[in-house]
Amino acid sequence: MLRLADVVEALTGQRPATETHVITQAVIDSRTTIPGCLFVALKGERVDGHDFIGHAFDQGADFALVEKDMSAKFRQLDLRLPLPEDGLEGLDLPVCLRVENTLNALQEAARFWRNKLDVKVIGITGSVGKSTTKEMIAGVLSYRYPTHKNEGNYNNEIGLPLTILNLTEGHRRAVLEMGFYVPGEISFLCEIARPSIGVITNIGTVHAERAGSQEEIAAGKSELVQALPEDGVAILNYDDPWVRPMAQMTAARVMYYGLEPHADVWADQIEGLGLEGIRFRLHYGNEVLHLRVPMLGRHSVHTALRASAVGLAEGLAWEEIISGLRSGHMQLRLMVVRSASGALLVDDTYNASPQSTMAALNLLEELDGRKIAVLGDMLELGQYERQGHEMIGIRSAEVADVLITVGQRARVIARAAREAGLDNAYITSVENTQLATEVLAEIIGPEDVVLIKGSRGMQMDTIAPALEMKHE
Repeated sequence: MLRLADVVEALTGQRPATETHVITQAVIDSRTTIPGCLFVALKGERVDGHDFIGHAFDQGADFALVEKDMSAKFRQLDLRLPLPEDGLEGLDLPVCLRVENTLNALQEAARFWRNKLDVKVIGITGSVGKSTTKEMIAGVLSYRYPTHKNEGNYNNEIGLPLTILNLTEGHRRAVLEMGFYVPGEISFLCEIARPSIGVITNIGTVHAERAGSQEEIAAGKSELVQALPEDGVAILNYDDPWVRPMAQMTAARVMYYGLEPHADVWADQIEGLGLEGIRFRLHYGNEVLHLRVPMLGRHSVHTALRASAVGLAEGLAWEEIISGLRSGHMQLRLMVVRSASGALLVDDTYNASPQSTMAALNLLEELDGRKIAVLGDMLELGQYERQGHEMIGIRSAEVADVLITVGQRARVIARAAREAGLDNAYITSVENTQLATEVLAEIIGPEDVVLIKGSRGMQMDTIAPALEMKHE
Protein backbone atom coordinates (compact mmCIF):
# COMPACT_ATOMS: atom_id res chain seq x y z
CA MET A 1 0.00 0.00 0.00
CA LEU A 2 0.95 3.65 -0.33
CA ARG A 3 3.19 4.85 2.49
CA LEU A 4 4.06 8.25 3.83
CA ALA A 5 7.61 7.60 2.60
CA ASP A 6 6.28 7.33 -0.96
CA VAL A 7 4.48 10.68 -0.74
CA VAL A 8 7.52 12.36 0.80
CA GLU A 9 9.84 10.94 -1.87
CA ALA A 10 7.45 11.96 -4.65
CA LEU A 11 7.32 15.55 -3.39
CA THR A 12 10.90 16.07 -2.15
CA GLY A 13 13.07 13.55 -3.94
CA GLN A 14 14.22 12.26 -0.56
CA ARG A 15 13.06 8.95 0.88
CA PRO A 16 13.05 8.68 4.68
CA ALA A 17 14.75 5.36 5.40
CA THR A 18 12.85 4.43 8.56
CA GLU A 19 9.39 5.73 7.69
CA THR A 20 6.79 2.93 7.50
CA HIS A 21 3.45 4.67 8.07
CA VAL A 22 0.81 3.23 5.72
CA ILE A 23 -1.73 5.52 4.03
CA THR A 24 -5.01 3.64 3.86
CA GLN A 25 -6.70 5.94 1.35
CA ALA A 26 -6.46 9.38 -0.23
CA VAL A 27 -9.56 11.61 -0.02
CA ILE A 28 -10.60 15.21 -0.65
CA ASP A 29 -13.90 15.07 1.27
CA SER A 30 -13.52 14.90 5.05
CA ARG A 31 -16.86 13.07 5.24
CA THR A 32 -15.29 10.08 3.47
CA THR A 33 -12.29 9.95 5.78
CA ILE A 34 -11.27 6.57 7.18
CA PRO A 35 -8.63 5.84 9.83
CA GLY A 36 -5.08 6.21 8.53
CA CYS A 37 -5.97 8.11 5.38
CA LEU A 38 -4.45 11.14 3.67
CA PHE A 39 -6.78 14.14 3.44
CA VAL A 40 -5.89 16.48 0.55
CA ALA A 41 -7.00 20.04 1.33
CA LEU A 42 -7.95 21.63 -1.99
CA LYS A 43 -9.07 25.22 -2.39
CA GLY A 44 -12.22 25.36 -4.51
CA GLU A 45 -14.30 28.26 -5.76
CA ARG A 46 -16.78 27.94 -2.89
CA VAL A 47 -15.20 25.56 -0.38
CA ASP A 48 -11.68 25.45 1.05
CA GLY A 49 -10.57 22.01 2.20
CA HIS A 50 -8.30 23.61 4.80
CA ASP A 51 -11.43 24.44 6.79
CA PHE A 52 -12.14 20.72 7.22
CA ILE A 53 -8.75 19.43 8.34
CA GLY A 54 -9.89 19.22 11.95
CA HIS A 55 -12.90 17.16 10.94
CA ALA A 56 -10.71 14.85 8.86
CA PHE A 57 -8.35 14.32 11.82
CA ASP A 58 -11.30 13.71 14.13
CA GLN A 59 -12.49 11.03 11.69
CA GLY A 60 -9.13 9.26 11.90
CA ALA A 61 -6.98 10.77 9.15
CA ASP A 62 -3.27 10.56 9.92
CA PHE A 63 -2.09 13.07 7.33
CA ALA A 64 -3.35 16.21 5.59
CA LEU A 65 -1.74 17.69 2.50
CA VAL A 66 -1.92 21.49 2.88
CA GLU A 67 -0.68 24.63 1.16
CA LYS A 68 -1.47 27.02 4.02
CA ASP A 69 0.43 27.39 7.28
CA MET A 70 -1.60 25.26 9.71
CA SER A 71 1.07 25.12 12.44
CA ALA A 72 -1.00 27.22 14.83
CA LYS A 73 -3.66 24.51 14.98
CA PHE A 74 -1.94 21.24 14.07
CA ARG A 75 1.47 19.57 13.96
CA GLN A 76 3.04 20.43 10.63
CA LEU A 77 5.92 19.08 8.52
CA ASP A 78 7.03 21.51 5.81
CA LEU A 79 8.00 19.47 2.75
CA ARG A 80 9.32 22.60 1.06
CA LEU A 81 12.27 22.46 3.46
CA PRO A 82 14.99 19.79 3.80
CA LEU A 83 13.86 16.84 5.88
CA PRO A 84 15.08 16.66 9.50
CA GLU A 85 18.43 14.91 9.96
CA ASP A 86 16.74 12.01 11.73
CA GLY A 87 14.29 11.65 8.83
CA LEU A 88 10.78 11.21 10.14
CA GLU A 89 11.72 9.06 13.11
CA GLY A 90 9.16 9.42 15.89
CA LEU A 91 6.78 11.57 13.82
CA ASP A 92 3.70 12.38 15.88
CA LEU A 93 0.38 11.89 14.14
CA PRO A 94 -1.82 13.39 12.89
CA VAL A 95 0.29 15.83 10.93
CA CYS A 96 -0.12 18.37 8.14
CA LEU A 97 2.29 18.03 5.21
CA ARG A 98 2.84 21.49 3.80
CA VAL A 99 3.52 21.94 0.09
CA GLU A 100 3.44 24.83 -2.35
CA ASN A 101 0.27 23.70 -4.14
CA THR A 102 -1.90 20.79 -2.98
CA LEU A 103 -3.37 19.98 -6.41
CA ASN A 104 0.09 19.82 -7.99
CA ALA A 105 1.32 17.74 -5.08
CA LEU A 106 -1.60 15.33 -5.45
CA GLN A 107 -0.79 14.88 -9.11
CA GLU A 108 2.94 14.43 -8.52
CA ALA A 109 2.31 11.85 -5.82
CA ALA A 110 -0.02 9.95 -8.17
CA ARG A 111 2.54 10.04 -10.99
CA PHE A 112 5.22 8.67 -8.65
CA TRP A 113 2.99 5.93 -7.26
CA ARG A 114 1.74 4.81 -10.68
CA ASN A 115 5.33 4.52 -11.96
CA LYS A 116 6.22 2.37 -8.97
CA LEU A 117 3.41 -0.12 -9.50
CA ASP A 118 3.34 -3.13 -11.82
CA VAL A 119 -0.13 -2.40 -13.18
CA LYS A 120 -1.55 -2.09 -16.69
CA VAL A 121 -3.89 0.85 -17.25
CA ILE A 122 -6.91 0.86 -19.57
CA GLY A 123 -8.01 4.42 -20.39
CA ILE A 124 -11.55 5.22 -21.58
CA THR A 125 -12.92 8.41 -23.04
CA GLY A 126 -15.75 9.55 -25.30
CA SER A 127 -18.83 11.72 -25.20
CA VAL A 128 -21.36 9.13 -24.00
CA GLY A 129 -21.04 5.73 -22.35
CA LYS A 130 -17.70 6.13 -20.55
CA SER A 131 -18.91 5.11 -17.12
CA THR A 132 -20.95 2.13 -18.29
CA THR A 133 -18.01 0.98 -20.42
CA LYS A 134 -15.64 1.38 -17.47
CA GLU A 135 -17.87 -0.78 -15.28
CA MET A 136 -18.27 -3.49 -17.91
CA ILE A 137 -14.55 -3.63 -18.76
CA ALA A 138 -13.66 -3.82 -15.07
CA GLY A 139 -16.18 -6.64 -14.69
CA VAL A 140 -14.61 -8.61 -17.53
CA LEU A 141 -10.99 -8.08 -16.45
CA SER A 142 -11.82 -8.98 -12.84
CA TYR A 143 -12.33 -12.56 -13.91
CA ARG A 144 -8.57 -12.92 -14.27
CA TYR A 145 -6.87 -9.90 -12.70
CA PRO A 146 -7.23 -7.93 -9.45
CA THR A 147 -8.78 -4.82 -11.00
CA HIS A 148 -9.30 -1.25 -9.75
CA LYS A 149 -11.43 1.49 -11.33
CA ASN A 150 -12.26 5.12 -10.66
CA GLU A 151 -15.50 5.54 -8.75
CA GLY A 152 -18.33 7.76 -9.90
CA ASN A 153 -17.14 10.75 -11.87
CA TYR A 154 -13.54 10.71 -10.59
CA ASN A 155 -12.31 11.20 -14.16
CA ASN A 156 -10.56 14.58 -14.07
CA GLU A 157 -7.32 16.19 -12.87
CA ILE A 158 -8.39 15.59 -9.26
CA GLY A 159 -10.34 12.33 -9.39
CA LEU A 160 -7.92 10.36 -11.53
CA PRO A 161 -4.86 11.04 -9.32
CA LEU A 162 -6.92 10.12 -6.25
CA THR A 163 -7.90 6.85 -7.92
CA ILE A 164 -4.26 6.05 -8.68
CA LEU A 165 -3.16 6.79 -5.11
CA ASN A 166 -5.74 4.24 -3.95
CA LEU A 167 -4.16 1.48 -6.04
CA THR A 168 -2.20 -1.18 -4.18
CA GLU A 169 0.68 -3.46 -5.13
CA GLY A 170 -1.86 -6.26 -5.49
CA HIS A 171 -3.74 -4.65 -8.38
CA ARG A 172 -2.79 -5.80 -11.87
CA ARG A 173 -5.27 -3.75 -13.92
CA ALA A 174 -6.69 -0.25 -13.53
CA VAL A 175 -9.67 0.88 -15.63
CA LEU A 176 -9.69 4.67 -15.71
CA GLU A 177 -12.34 6.89 -17.24
CA MET A 178 -10.95 10.18 -18.57
CA GLY A 179 -13.04 13.32 -19.02
CA PHE A 180 -12.40 16.21 -21.40
CA TYR A 181 -13.22 19.91 -21.33
CA VAL A 182 -10.11 21.68 -22.64
CA PRO A 183 -7.33 20.75 -25.08
CA GLY A 184 -4.45 18.98 -23.40
CA GLU A 185 -6.52 17.69 -20.49
CA ILE A 186 -6.49 14.03 -21.57
CA SER A 187 -2.81 14.27 -22.53
CA PHE A 188 -2.10 15.43 -18.99
CA LEU A 189 -4.13 12.59 -17.47
CA CYS A 190 -2.27 10.12 -19.70
CA GLU A 191 1.08 11.47 -18.48
CA ILE A 192 0.02 10.49 -14.97
CA ALA A 193 -1.79 7.22 -15.76
CA ARG A 194 0.37 5.89 -18.65
CA PRO A 195 -2.37 3.77 -20.29
CA SER A 196 -1.41 0.91 -22.58
CA ILE A 197 -4.95 0.32 -23.84
CA GLY A 198 -7.21 3.19 -24.92
CA VAL A 199 -10.93 2.90 -25.62
CA ILE A 200 -12.91 5.60 -27.45
CA THR A 201 -16.70 5.31 -27.18
CA ASN A 202 -18.00 8.04 -29.52
CA ILE A 203 -17.84 11.74 -30.29
CA GLY A 204 -21.00 13.71 -29.60
CA THR A 205 -22.05 17.21 -28.62
CA VAL A 206 -22.27 16.76 -24.86
CA HIS A 207 -20.50 19.66 -23.04
CA ALA A 208 -20.02 21.42 -26.40
CA GLU A 209 -20.73 24.71 -24.64
CA ARG A 210 -17.43 24.29 -22.75
CA ALA A 211 -15.51 21.84 -24.94
CA GLY A 212 -16.28 23.41 -28.33
CA SER A 213 -17.28 21.96 -31.70
CA GLN A 214 -17.34 18.27 -32.55
CA GLU A 215 -14.02 18.78 -34.32
CA GLU A 216 -12.50 20.19 -31.15
CA ILE A 217 -14.07 17.45 -29.02
CA ALA A 218 -12.71 14.77 -31.36
CA ALA A 219 -9.24 16.33 -31.22
CA GLY A 220 -9.35 16.37 -27.44
CA LYS A 221 -10.51 12.76 -27.15
CA SER A 222 -7.87 11.60 -29.63
CA GLU A 223 -5.18 12.61 -27.14
CA LEU A 224 -5.77 9.23 -25.47
CA VAL A 225 -4.80 7.15 -28.51
CA GLN A 226 -1.91 9.47 -29.28
CA ALA A 227 -0.50 8.76 -25.83
CA LEU A 228 -0.51 4.96 -26.25
CA PRO A 229 2.83 3.14 -26.65
CA GLU A 230 3.72 1.10 -29.72
CA ASP A 231 2.95 -2.14 -27.91
CA GLY A 232 -0.42 -0.78 -26.76
CA VAL A 233 -3.88 -1.24 -28.24
CA ALA A 234 -6.32 1.44 -29.41
CA ILE A 235 -9.92 0.19 -29.36
CA LEU A 236 -11.97 2.39 -31.68
CA ASN A 237 -15.64 2.70 -32.64
CA TYR A 238 -15.80 1.82 -36.33
CA ASP A 239 -19.37 3.13 -36.57
CA ASP A 240 -18.45 6.66 -35.50
CA PRO A 241 -17.02 8.77 -38.36
CA TRP A 242 -15.19 10.96 -35.84
CA VAL A 243 -13.53 8.03 -34.09
CA ARG A 244 -12.60 5.78 -37.02
CA PRO A 245 -9.87 8.14 -38.39
CA MET A 246 -8.10 8.11 -35.02
CA ALA A 247 -6.41 4.92 -36.21
CA GLN A 248 -4.04 7.21 -38.11
CA MET A 249 -3.11 9.11 -34.93
CA THR A 250 -1.69 6.30 -32.83
CA ALA A 251 1.42 4.16 -32.83
CA ALA A 252 -0.52 1.40 -31.08
CA ARG A 253 -2.22 -1.59 -32.67
CA VAL A 254 -5.82 -0.78 -33.61
CA MET A 255 -8.87 -2.93 -32.87
CA TYR A 256 -12.16 -1.73 -34.29
CA TYR A 257 -15.55 -2.63 -32.84
CA GLY A 258 -18.97 -1.89 -34.28
CA LEU A 259 -21.92 -3.16 -36.25
CA GLU A 260 -20.12 -3.60 -39.57
CA PRO A 261 -18.21 -6.71 -40.74
CA HIS A 262 -15.21 -4.42 -41.40
CA ALA A 263 -14.72 -4.13 -37.63
CA ASP A 264 -12.54 -6.65 -35.80
CA VAL A 265 -15.22 -7.29 -33.17
CA TRP A 266 -18.74 -6.77 -34.49
CA ALA A 267 -22.34 -7.66 -33.81
CA ASP A 268 -25.51 -8.32 -35.75
CA GLN A 269 -28.96 -9.82 -35.14
CA ILE A 270 -29.39 -7.40 -32.24
CA GLU A 271 -32.63 -7.76 -30.33
CA GLY A 272 -33.79 -5.53 -27.48
CA LEU A 273 -35.53 -7.49 -24.74
CA GLY A 274 -36.77 -4.49 -22.77
CA LEU A 275 -35.89 -4.80 -19.10
CA GLU A 276 -34.55 -8.32 -19.74
CA GLY A 277 -31.47 -7.00 -21.56
CA ILE A 278 -30.31 -7.53 -25.14
CA ARG A 279 -29.55 -10.50 -27.37
CA PHE A 280 -27.09 -10.39 -30.27
CA ARG A 281 -24.59 -12.35 -32.33
CA LEU A 282 -20.91 -11.45 -31.80
CA HIS A 283 -18.25 -12.00 -34.47
CA TYR A 284 -14.48 -12.11 -34.05
CA GLY A 285 -12.49 -13.55 -36.94
CA ASN A 286 -14.06 -16.90 -37.72
CA GLU A 287 -15.71 -17.15 -34.31
CA VAL A 288 -19.41 -16.51 -33.83
CA LEU A 289 -21.06 -16.35 -30.42
CA HIS A 290 -24.74 -15.95 -29.53
CA LEU A 291 -24.97 -13.77 -26.43
CA ARG A 292 -27.56 -12.38 -24.09
CA VAL A 293 -26.41 -9.75 -21.59
CA PRO A 294 -28.30 -7.84 -18.84
CA MET A 295 -27.90 -4.35 -20.29
CA LEU A 296 -30.76 -2.08 -21.27
CA GLY A 297 -31.29 -0.87 -24.82
CA ARG A 298 -29.96 -1.95 -28.19
CA HIS A 299 -27.26 0.76 -27.97
CA SER A 300 -25.69 -1.24 -25.13
CA VAL A 301 -24.30 -3.72 -27.65
CA HIS A 302 -21.48 -1.23 -28.25
CA THR A 303 -20.60 -1.36 -24.56
CA ALA A 304 -20.48 -5.15 -24.69
CA LEU A 305 -18.28 -5.01 -27.80
CA ARG A 306 -15.83 -2.60 -26.13
CA ALA A 307 -15.51 -4.84 -23.10
CA SER A 308 -15.08 -7.90 -25.33
CA ALA A 309 -12.37 -6.17 -27.34
CA VAL A 310 -10.44 -5.27 -24.17
CA GLY A 311 -10.79 -8.84 -22.94
CA LEU A 312 -9.45 -10.16 -26.23
CA ALA A 313 -6.58 -7.65 -26.22
CA GLU A 314 -5.71 -8.87 -22.72
CA GLY A 315 -5.73 -12.51 -23.77
CA LEU A 316 -8.81 -13.58 -21.83
CA ALA A 317 -10.68 -16.71 -22.84
CA TRP A 318 -14.21 -16.38 -24.17
CA GLU A 319 -15.52 -18.07 -21.04
CA GLU A 320 -14.02 -15.29 -18.93
CA ILE A 321 -15.28 -12.53 -21.23
CA ILE A 322 -18.81 -13.90 -21.43
CA SER A 323 -18.97 -14.42 -17.66
CA GLY A 324 -17.90 -10.82 -17.17
CA LEU A 325 -20.52 -9.52 -19.60
CA ARG A 326 -23.30 -11.53 -18.02
CA SER A 327 -22.44 -10.66 -14.46
CA GLY A 328 -22.45 -6.92 -15.08
CA HIS A 329 -25.05 -4.48 -13.82
CA MET A 330 -28.07 -3.83 -16.05
CA GLN A 331 -27.37 -0.16 -16.60
CA LEU A 332 -25.26 2.27 -14.64
CA ARG A 333 -27.28 5.14 -13.11
CA LEU A 334 -30.59 3.97 -14.57
CA MET A 335 -33.29 2.94 -12.11
CA VAL A 336 -36.62 1.25 -12.77
CA VAL A 337 -39.28 1.67 -10.07
CA ARG A 338 -43.07 1.60 -9.70
CA SER A 339 -45.24 4.63 -8.98
CA ALA A 340 -48.20 4.66 -6.59
CA SER A 341 -50.51 3.96 -9.53
CA GLY A 342 -48.41 0.99 -10.64
CA ALA A 343 -46.80 2.72 -13.62
CA LEU A 344 -43.27 1.68 -14.54
CA LEU A 345 -40.88 4.63 -14.06
CA VAL A 346 -37.62 4.47 -16.01
CA ASP A 347 -35.49 7.03 -14.17
CA ASP A 348 -32.50 7.91 -16.40
CA THR A 349 -31.79 11.32 -14.92
CA TYR A 350 -28.07 11.33 -14.19
CA ASN A 351 -27.51 13.60 -17.19
CA ALA A 352 -28.64 14.05 -20.78
CA SER A 353 -27.25 14.68 -24.24
CA PRO A 354 -28.89 14.12 -27.63
CA GLN A 355 -27.07 10.79 -27.94
CA SER A 356 -28.02 9.44 -24.51
CA THR A 357 -31.59 10.73 -24.77
CA MET A 358 -31.98 9.07 -28.16
CA ALA A 359 -30.78 5.80 -26.63
CA ALA A 360 -33.26 6.20 -23.76
CA LEU A 361 -36.12 6.75 -26.23
CA ASN A 362 -35.05 3.63 -28.11
CA LEU A 363 -35.31 1.70 -24.85
CA LEU A 364 -38.76 3.19 -24.20
CA GLU A 365 -39.83 1.93 -27.63
CA GLU A 366 -38.95 -1.64 -26.57
CA LEU A 367 -41.17 -1.60 -23.48
CA ASP A 368 -44.83 -2.61 -23.38
CA GLY A 369 -47.58 -0.20 -22.35
CA ARG A 370 -48.62 3.39 -23.04
CA LYS A 371 -45.35 5.27 -23.47
CA ILE A 372 -44.89 8.60 -21.70
CA ALA A 373 -41.69 10.59 -22.23
CA VAL A 374 -40.81 13.28 -19.67
CA LEU A 375 -37.89 15.19 -21.16
CA GLY A 376 -36.05 18.15 -19.67
CA ASP A 377 -33.62 20.67 -21.08
CA MET A 378 -30.32 19.29 -22.36
CA LEU A 379 -27.69 21.74 -21.16
CA GLU A 380 -24.20 22.72 -22.34
CA LEU A 381 -24.85 21.86 -26.01
CA GLY A 382 -23.55 25.20 -27.27
CA GLN A 383 -23.99 25.60 -31.01
CA TYR A 384 -25.79 22.25 -31.21
CA GLU A 385 -28.57 23.22 -28.78
CA ARG A 386 -31.45 23.73 -31.22
CA GLN A 387 -30.43 20.87 -33.52
CA GLY A 388 -30.11 18.47 -30.59
CA HIS A 389 -33.51 19.31 -29.09
CA GLU A 390 -35.21 19.15 -32.49
CA MET A 391 -33.74 15.71 -33.17
CA ILE A 392 -35.12 14.45 -29.85
CA GLY A 393 -38.52 15.96 -30.60
CA ILE A 394 -38.76 14.11 -33.90
CA ARG A 395 -37.81 10.81 -32.27
CA SER A 396 -40.26 11.45 -29.41
CA ALA A 397 -43.09 11.72 -31.93
CA GLU A 398 -42.15 8.27 -33.27
CA VAL A 399 -41.93 6.61 -29.85
CA ALA A 400 -44.08 8.37 -27.25
CA ASP A 401 -47.84 8.35 -26.85
CA VAL A 402 -47.59 11.25 -24.40
CA LEU A 403 -44.83 13.87 -24.17
CA ILE A 404 -44.14 16.18 -21.23
CA THR A 405 -41.27 18.66 -21.57
CA VAL A 406 -39.60 20.53 -18.72
CA GLY A 407 -37.82 23.85 -19.22
CA GLN A 408 -37.48 26.50 -21.91
CA ARG A 409 -35.07 24.61 -24.16
CA ALA A 410 -37.25 21.51 -24.06
CA ARG A 411 -40.08 23.50 -25.64
CA VAL A 412 -38.11 22.98 -28.85
CA ILE A 413 -38.59 19.22 -28.29
CA ALA A 414 -42.33 19.77 -27.93
CA ARG A 415 -42.55 21.90 -31.06
CA ALA A 416 -40.52 19.44 -33.14
CA ALA A 417 -42.66 16.53 -31.91
CA ARG A 418 -45.81 18.42 -32.82
CA GLU A 419 -44.48 19.18 -36.29
CA ALA A 420 -43.46 15.51 -36.66
CA GLY A 421 -47.05 14.37 -36.11
CA LEU A 422 -47.63 13.90 -32.37
CA ASP A 423 -51.11 15.20 -31.51
CA ASN A 424 -50.91 18.46 -29.58
CA ALA A 425 -53.48 17.06 -27.11
CA TYR A 426 -50.79 14.65 -25.89
CA ILE A 427 -48.03 17.26 -25.48
CA THR A 428 -47.57 19.31 -22.31
CA SER A 429 -44.78 21.80 -21.62
CA VAL A 430 -44.02 22.96 -18.07
CA GLU A 431 -41.29 25.07 -16.50
CA ASN A 432 -40.16 22.89 -13.60
CA THR A 433 -40.15 19.38 -12.22
CA GLN A 434 -42.79 20.11 -9.59
CA LEU A 435 -45.32 20.89 -12.29
CA ALA A 436 -44.21 17.87 -14.30
CA THR A 437 -44.73 15.66 -11.24
CA GLU A 438 -48.22 17.07 -10.73
CA VAL A 439 -49.15 16.43 -14.37
CA LEU A 440 -47.82 12.89 -14.21
CA ALA A 441 -49.62 12.12 -10.96
CA GLU A 442 -52.90 13.00 -12.67
CA ILE A 443 -52.49 10.93 -15.81
CA ILE A 444 -50.39 7.81 -15.18
CA GLY A 445 -51.96 4.42 -14.73
CA PRO A 446 -50.81 0.84 -14.07
CA GLU A 447 -50.26 0.03 -17.76
CA ASP A 448 -48.05 3.05 -18.43
CA VAL A 449 -44.26 3.15 -18.80
CA VAL A 450 -42.66 6.54 -18.13
CA LEU A 451 -39.21 7.62 -19.28
CA ILE A 452 -37.73 10.50 -17.25
CA LYS A 453 -34.66 12.11 -18.80
CA GLY A 454 -32.90 15.47 -18.66
CA SER A 455 -29.70 17.23 -17.71
CA ARG A 456 -28.59 17.14 -14.08
CA GLY A 457 -29.14 20.87 -13.68
CA MET A 458 -32.85 20.43 -14.38
CA GLN A 459 -33.33 18.33 -11.20
CA MET A 460 -35.27 15.68 -13.11
CA ASP A 461 -34.16 13.18 -10.47
CA THR A 462 -36.84 14.55 -8.11
CA ILE A 463 -39.76 13.26 -10.19
CA ALA A 464 -39.60 9.50 -9.64
CA PRO A 465 -39.04 9.73 -5.85
CA ALA A 466 -41.98 12.12 -5.54
CA LEU A 467 -44.28 9.73 -7.37
CA GLU A 468 -42.97 6.85 -5.28
CA MET A 469 -43.60 8.77 -2.07
CA LYS A 470 -47.25 9.11 -2.96
CA HIS A 471 -47.42 5.34 -2.68
CA GLU A 472 -46.47 5.33 1.01
